[in-house]
This record gives sequence, structure tokens and C-alpha cells, in this order.
Amino acid sequence: MNIASSCDVAVVGAGAAGLAAAAECARCGLSAVVFDEQQAAGGQIYRAITTTPLKDRAVLGADYWHGEGLVGEFARAGAMHVPGATVWAVTRSGGGFEIGVSHDGVAQLVQAKQVVLATGALERPFPIPGWTLPGVMTAGAAQLLLKTSGLVPEGRVVLAGTGPLLLLVAAQLARVGGRIDCLLDTTPRGQWRSAAPYAVDFLRSPYFAKGLSILREARRAARIVGGVQQIEALGADSLQRVRFTTGGRSEELPADLLLLHQGVVPNINLSNAIGCEHRWDDAQLAFLPVVDSWGASSVAGVAIAGDGASIAGARAAEARGRLAGLHAAHALGRLDAAARDRAAAPARAELARFTRGRAFVDAMYRPAEALRIPAGETIVCRCEEVTAQQVIDMVKLGCSGPNQMKSFLRCGMGPCQGRLCGLTVTELIARERGVSPGEVGHYRLRFPVKPITLGELAALPQTDEAVQAVVRIGKAH
Repeated sequence: MNIASSCDVAVVGAGAAGLAAAAECARCGLSAVVFDEQQAAGGQIYRAITTTPLKDRAVLGADYWHGEGLVGEFARAGAMHVPGATVWAVTRSGGGFEIGVSHDGVAQLVQAKQVVLATGALERPFPIPGWTLPGVMTAGAAQLLLKTSGLVPEGRVVLAGTGPLLLLVAAQLARVGGRIDCLLDTTPRGQWRSAAPYAVDFLRSPYFAKGLSILREARRAARIVGGVQQIEALGADSLQRVRFTTGGRSEELPADLLLLHQGVVPNINLSNAIGCEHRWDDAQLAFLPVVDSWGASSVAGVAIAGDGASIAGARAAEARGRLAGLHAAHALGRLDAAARDRAAAPARAELARFTRGRAFVDAMYRPAEALRIPAGETIVCRCEEVTAQQVIDMVKLGCSGPNQMKSFLRCGMGPCQGRLCGLTVTELIARERGVSPGEVGHYRLRFPVKPITLGELAALPQTDEAVQAVVRIGKAH
């Protein structure tokens, strides 16, 4: 595929927000290019929407199949889609931006006037003893395997954690005949009291009836153990048993597969590296980019849409994508403010509808501290095999933040670049210092934000811009 060397708007991510943003830009006459690492549009929520082998629509549900219409709208709008593309840098270039992207093993620099980041969400780290054993994976990963390949886990399956996705995965696996031996619910007992002030909005939201239905399905699909406070994955070379504690009593279950989940958090690595301002949000227990009502970040010309800005679900992400796309069209002179605002009205109504009740979900399914912030020899950084105790020891020696921790323990310097350990390390340091995670801060990230080979860099066209791009990466390290 020939990628254009320049465009009006570069969109990173082909999920709900990215597809909606690009469609709005294209309809306004802008050249929009969507870069995405997957081979087909849809993102994580609508993964494999055009290729899934699951033809029974009841399995994945109506919310999943809504993505079919969105992908079709995007295709009709005429924006360019570059699948299998990894964006590793976004830097200022003249009056716009230079996008470093690799596609089919070849690196390229693309010029863009505006950038929309629609990088979506990541599953929150769930650092328990044994979570690196073969046979332990996230519930979201199991769901993606179901969507893309129709794969259903065999053997003794245990789900553990908290949040709506965990219940949805249990229901979906049951619909295709999957067996779930047990669901360990780690939602702290009595947490409903914190969520109660937001209950009225939740009862009026589109998610209340759906949530009740999925909960009933999950209860039919598996034995549910509530109030679980501790979990361990046990085994020699692979998972063999799951030990858990509830009500002061410990129990062990034989298991071949343990699926973990305790919510999702914004994927901020790219927005962080660009230099967008972020803040700690105690409701979502994550760092969120600071954006305005159009998704515009603190870096002029960079908008952040969807769950990459804050967690609210696919339909809210779609609405935010439309707002970001319309704002880009306004910034580039294709819409005046009045026309932009008129076009944005339906998206704002959708956003209000699909964010109603979000505060209830955040409060009700707030992950327990003991399962977010580990102790002892539990591995925190999987890439460098750093334990919680090692981090604690460094804090006692005077290490005050995650960036200094890199120098001591290499936390956050592996292939994932902090995606799997960043929040855990920050919260662990914050607890030991007795301060807020916001005061501790997040990893300071530099380009490239994704691995790129020296061969790809060397193959860049020998222009002044390409040389400067390589120089910037060298200075960052």
C-alpha cells in the first residue's frame, strides 16, 4: 500500500473514536489517514467486525454489531485506512506534525496539519503472585480470541476480578458452550455505598437493563464467589491451581486457565510522549489527558478522543471521535464555528446519554487496593522481572518517582514501555511515600513509543527531515 506523504488529519487508531473522527473529517472535504496496528478496522471493542467467524449474532450481542454500521460509514466517507501500521513518533514539523510510522517493515514520515489520537484503552494491571505463569491471561485477551478466531477455552477455567467486562466475557463464553468453573468476584463488600449517590443516573442510563441481563447470564454460567480479597496463581511450569481468600477463609481450585480483569485505563503512552498535559483521576484511578469539550489537548493541533481520554465505553468514544473530527475541520477552515456547533449537536446528545451513570460504574467497580498494589516477591514489571519488594526497597533508599526508578531497576524500560507496570509502580511509590499518585507522576516517555528496528530507521529516505527524526530519537535516549 502506498501511504500518502502528507494529509490534513492523521488519526491514530481505527476503533470507535478513530473511525468516527476520520469519517467526519472526510465528509468535510479533508484528507484523513487512519493508522492502525490491526489488519481490519474496529479497534478492540469491534475487533474482527468484518471477519469474525461467529455468525450467530446473539453470541457477541447487539452492542458489538453496532460497529458494523460504523465501519461501513467510515468506508463510504472516503478516508484512507492504513492497517498493520505502527505509529512510533509524532513531533512538531513547521506548522504541523511529522508522524513516524512503520508499515510492512518499512518506516516512513508523514506530514499532517492536525492529529487525532484515538489510542483506546488497556486492561488495568492485575499483579498477583503467579500472574506471569503460562495459563494466566486477561479476560479481554480471551474475548479477542473469541471475536477473531471463534476460540473457546477448554479445561478448567476460572475468571477473577471486577467490572462489567468480566461478567460480559463469562456470558459470551457460555453462549458458545464454554465451561466456566468459577468466577471470583473481587468487588469489595459494601462498595455499593460509595456508588449509591450516583445510582439514579445509572438507573436512567442505557446500561442498567443490559447490565442486569448480563449479570443473570453470568450467574447461570458459573459459580460466583463474592468478596474475594486475595488471589494467587499456583503451579510449577504452568498454572495448576488458583488460591483465593474470602471472609477470612482460603480455598484452592484446580485450574488450567485463569482470566484476570479489573477494569480498563486510557492508553496514554503516545499522548504522554508528545507532551500533552495529564492529570491523576482518583475516580478512574488513572492518569488522564487534559482535554476540552472538543477533545483538544494542551498541545495545539492534537486532539484526544475516546477511551484514550477517559473511560466511558464504545458509544461515548464514537461521539467523542465525531466532536474531535468536526473540531479539526473547523481548525482547518472547512467549517465555521456555527456550522461546527450545529453538526456537533447530535454527537453531544449521544455523549450525554452514554456517559450518564459512568460515575456509578467507576465507584461500584473500583478495584481493591490490595489487588492493585502488591507486596513481597510479586512481580510488578514483567519485562524486567522487578518485584514489589525491590520497588519498596528503592523508595526507602530515597527514590521518589518512577523515572528515577528506571535508573535503579529498569522498570518501564522493556518492550511494553510501562504499559503493564506504570500504574502499579506509581501507586506503589505513592503508598510507600504517603502521597497521592498525582504527586508521584507517571513515566516520562520518549519516542519511539513502540519498538522499531535499526533497519527501518536506516531505510528512511535520506532527507533532512528523516535525519532530524533519527537525531531526535537518539537525543531522547
